[in-house]
Amino acid sequence: MDIRDIIAKKRDGEELSSFEIETFVSGCADDSISDAQVAALLMAIFLREMSIREIADLTVAMANSGEHPDLSGVRVPTVDKHSTGGVGDKTTLVVAPLVAALGIAVPKISGRSLAHTGGTLDKIECVPGLTTALSPGHFSRQVAAIGVAIAAQTAELAPADRKIYALRDLTGTVGSMALGISSIMSKKLAIGADAIVLDVKVGREADIDDSRNFAKTMVAIGTRCKKRTVALLTRMEDPIGRAVGDAAELVEAIETLGGEAEEDVAHLCSIVSGHMLAVAGVVADPAEGARKARQALGDGRGLEKFRELVKWQNGDPSVVDEPGALLKDCVRTPVLALREGYVTEIDAPRIGGELRNLKAEAGASKGLCGALIHKKTGHSVTAGEELATILSPAGLDDGAKRFADEIEASYTMGDQLVSVPGILREVVEG
Repeated sequence: MDIRDIIAKKRDGEELSSFEIETFVSGCADDSISDAQVAALLMAIFLREMSIREIADLTVAMANSGEHPDLSGVRVPTVDKHSTGGVGDKTTLVVAPLVAALGIAVPKISGRSLAHTGGTLDKIECVPGLTTALSPGHFSRQVAAIGVAIAAQTAELAPADRKIYALRDLTGTVGSMALGISSIMSKKLAIGADAIVLDVKVGREADIDDSRNFAKTMVAIGTRCKKRTVALLTRMEDPIGRAVGDAAELVEAIETLGGEAEEDVAHLCSIVSGHMLAVAGVVADPAEGARKARQALGDGRGLEKFRELVKWQNGDPSVVDEPGALLKDCVRTPVLALREGYVTEIDAPRIGGELRNLKAEAGASKGLCGALIHKKTGHSVTAGEELATILSPAGLDDGAKRFADEIEASYTMGDQLVSVPGILREVVEG
C-alpha cells in the first residue's frame, strides 16, 4: 500500500483501517517512510484526529514494532508511571525510587522535553556521568536487582514511537490527543509492567473536560490491553514545587527524597505513590499508600534507592549528598515584585516557554538554566520583594533579563487573598 494514499485518506477525514495503521507504523520502524511523509500524516492526524479504535490500533502497533524487555526476573509487582507534564514537574525523579523502596518495581522509560515541559531524561542526566542509554539486558537486570530504572527509549523498544515522538515536536503536533495517547501507552505496553498510573495535568492549557477525555481514553486502552490502569487529574496552574529547569529540578527532587520538600511536591508525590502501591496490591487503598510514601520521604529510604539507581547507571553518587553543588556555577538574577498584594494566578506555560528560549541560547550549558519560584498563588507580596530567582550559565545576561521580565509578567496580583484548590481533582479508573 502506498503511504501517499494513507496520508490522503486521513487528510480527507476518513478512518484508517488496522492494516493501513500497521503499514504506517512498520514504515516508521524500518525507515521505509520518509520523515516528510511521516510529518504529513502526523499533521493530518492532528487536524482530523482519530477514533478510539484507530488510537487503540496505533498504540498496539507501535508497542509491537520492536522488542520487549524481559522482566521475568522481577519478583515483585511492576507499575509504570507517566505524567503528561507541567512546568517544574519532577515527580518521576521522586516517585520512582520512593515506591521502589516500598516494595514494588518501576521499569521507567522516560522522554525529553516537549513544548514548554522539561523532560525527565534532561533532568536526571544532570547527574555527572549518569547514562540513560541502557541496553535491554542492563535495564532488565537493574529493575530485577534494585526495583527501578529510568532510561531512554532505545532503538529496540517501540522504535516507531521513537521516530514519531521526535517529529511531533518538530511539526507542532504535540497537542494531538491521538498521537499523545498512542505515544504514552505504546511505551507502557512495550515495557510490560503489571499496572499503569497516569498523572494527567489540568490547568491553563489543559481544560478539565479535555483532560478527563484524555484520561478516560488512556485508561480504556490500558484496560483493553489487560493492564490495570488508573489516571489522576491533578492541578498544574502553578509551577510544581520551587524549582523550574533541569539541574534545579534534580536538586529539588533529591532534597525531597531527603525529607526537605516543598509541601505541594511532597503532597503530589505521596498521592501518585499511594495509587501506584494500591494498583500493585501491596496496600489496601491509595490513602494507606500515600501515608507510607509520606513516611518514607522523611526517613531516607527513597534517597538511598535513588543512590542505588545513580550507581547502577554509572552516575556520580556524591550528588546525592551535595545536590546543591550542581548549581554552583549558576549566575543568579532576582525577579522583583512591582507592587504589593496577593498572587492570584501564575502563567506557568509562559514561564516554561521562556525557559525553553533561554535553554536554546545556552546550548551545551542548558541544564543550568532555570528559576527558583519563591511566591506562588495565595502568597502575599510586598513591592520590591523577590518573586523568583533566575538561574543561568555565565554569559547569558540579556537572556536572563528577558526571562526575569517574563516571569514577572506571568504573575497576576490582586488585593484579595484567593483560595488554592487541592492538587487532586479526579481519579479515573477502568
